[in-house]
Amino acid sequence: MTVPAHTETLASALGQLLLRKKLSITTAESCTGGGISYALTAIPGSSAYLDRSFVTYSNKAKQQLLGVKSATLLQFGAVSEETVSEMAAGAAAAAGADCAIAVSGIAGPDGGSVLKPVGTVCFGFYLLGAVATVRILLHGDRSAVRLQSIDFALQQMIQLLTAQTDSTTV
Repeated sequence: MTVPAHTETLASALGQLLLRKKLSITTAESCTGGGISYALTAIPGSSAYLDRSFVTYSNKAKQQLLGVKSATLLQFGAVSEETVSEMAAGAAAAAGADCAIAVSGIAGPDGGSVLKPVGTVCFGFYLLGAVATVRILLHGDRSAVRLQSIDFALQQMIQLLTAQTDSTTV
């Protein structure tokens, strides 16, 4: 398996930022099935900032490995900003990481609803104790939604780290 060139470029840029800021990262992935972690580890030297990642496809795994609350899953569902917020914070805590990317979505072709159509993807970004979330709607087949999700996650984490001033680095 190869990582698309544009994805590898994003993963490399994120890795360089993490190294420069002396930060570590982890991922908590559902619909991407470890794709973000795969992209990050395609970069030589990534072990300097990535120790472990989590693929939590089921609700049970989200609860057991990341500490996502049952009440959150029942009230908001697995594909929600509330859930990815808990996934990101839980992954960071479990891995002892400074940063975390969490993703949960409906890649299709089935599983969508009126409120959460196929292509709905939620992301959580943990950075030094704070979590930001976003929900987007992507288009294309299952593979396209997954690949777009990986790129979006990497781009957003780069933006968050770039916006972080040098005075707030560890």
